[in-house]
Amino acid sequence: MVTRYDVFALMYKEGGVLRPTDVVQRFEKTQSEYDRMYKILLELEGSALVKKTEHGFQAVRNRKNDLLYGLIQFCIKNDVSYNELLDRNIAEFIARALSKDSFFINDFDLNPRTFSKYIDVLKKNGLLILLSRKPLVAIVPYNSFLADIATYFGFKGSPFKGRREYSEDIKNELTKYRRLRRTHEREYQALIESFEIRFIHHSLSIEGNPITLAQTFKLLKENIVSKDLPVESVMEVRNYQAAFEQMLRESEGRRPLTRESILNYHYLSMRHREDIAGKIRAVPVYIRGNEDFQVAKVKEIEPKLSALVKRYNAFTKQKHPLQDILKFASFLHNEFQHIHPFVDGNSRTTRLITFHFLRVQGIPVFDIPLGLLEEYVDATKGASSRDEKALTHILQLIILFNLKALNEKLS
Repeated sequence: MVTRYDVFALMYKEGGVLRPTDVVQRFEKTQSEYDRMYKILLELEGSALVKKTEHGFQAVRNRKNDLLYGLIQFCIKNDVSYNELLDRNIAEFIARALSKDSFFINDFDLNPRTFSKYIDVLKKNGLLILLSRKPLVAIVPYNSFLADIATYFGFKGSPFKGRREYSEDIKNELTKYRRLRRTHEREYQALIESFEIRFIHHSLSIEGNPITLAQTFKLLKENIVSKDLPVESVMEVRNYQAAFEQMLRESEGRRPLTRESILNYHYLSMRHREDIAGKIRAVPVYIRGNEDFQVAKVKEIEPKLSALVKRYNAFTKQKHPLQDILKFASFLHNEFQHIHPFVDGNSRTTRLITFHFLRVQGIPVFDIPLGLLEEYVDATKGASSRDEKALTHILQLIILFNLKALNEKLS
C-alpha cells in the first residue's frame, strides 16, 4: 500500500507540479485509488511537505524536508523500511537510547509490546545490538542516520561518550557459537551467504559504490543487473565477492597471511582496475577528506609490509587470550591502512585481512552492521590520529553483533 512517505519521496524527486492523477499513474494504480491519493496529498500539505497550486501539488523545498528526503534515500539504499522508522514515537525512543551505554525496558515509559516492537525494528536492520533477552538489555550505537531521525521529529540524539568492555560477552557468545556450529553446520553454511552479501554492500558503500542492498542481493544471488547501474560498480561488487570468498576459504583452512595472499586479495577485489590490481603503488597517495591521516612513503611500503606480515605470523603461532587477539586485530587493521600499499582499494583489503585474522583465531566475522559503519569509519580512515583503543571498542561490537546474529539463527 502506498504511504504518505512514498508519495512525499516521489514528489520531492520529481520536483515539479503533479496532479493527483499523475501520482496515481506514477505508482501504477487504478483510478479507484484517486480519492486515497488525494487525501494523502492533502495530509502532506497540512504537514508543510507539499503545497497545493492551481495546477496541482508540488514539494516544498527547505532544510527540514531535505533532511526527510535524505533519510528516505538512505533507507532505500540500505533496504530499511522508512515507513517503520519514520515515526515520532520511535524517534523519541531512539533519542533516549542513543544517550545511554546500554538500556533496559525500565529506562522507558513503554508497554512491553511496544518496547519489543522498537527493539525488533532496529535489530533487524543492524541498528541495535541485543545483549540479552532476559532481562532485555540492548545497545543502539551512535550514527548520524539515527540521530537525524531524532532531530527531524524534534528530539536530540546525543551520543554516549563512554567505552564499555565487551570481552566477557564475546567469550560467552563464542562458547555458545562453537557448540551450536558443531550440531548445525549445514545451517551455518547457509547463513554465510546472507552475511556475505550484506558485508559486500556495506564495505563498498563506504567507498562510494551506489548499488543498493536490494540490488546487491539480486546481482549476487540471481545474477540480475538493473540496467541503470554503472558497469564499473557492478564489476566492483562481483570482484569483491570473489575476494571475500577467497578470504573465507583461506581462513577456514587456517592458511597463513603472506605478502602474496594480500596482493591476491587486492587483485581479486580490483580486477576492474587492471592498471593497479595486485600491484604495490609507486606514487604518493592521500586519504580523501582526511589530511591528517598519514600513509607510508613509497620507499617505506615494502619494509613496513614485510615487518607486518612477519609480526602477524609470529603472533598466530601461539595461543593468546581474547583481549590480546582484539588488540592485535586493531593493530593489524591500523598498521595496514597506514601503510596504504595500493593506489586504491586499501580499505576493502584491510577489512579482508582483519577478518582473515579473526576467523583464524576462531572468531566468526562476516559483516559490519549498518549501525556501526559510521563509528567504524571514524575510528579508521576518518580518524585524525591513530587510536587503537577506539578501534578495539568498535571491533568488539562488530564481533558481538556477528556472534549474536549467528547464535540466534542457529538456536
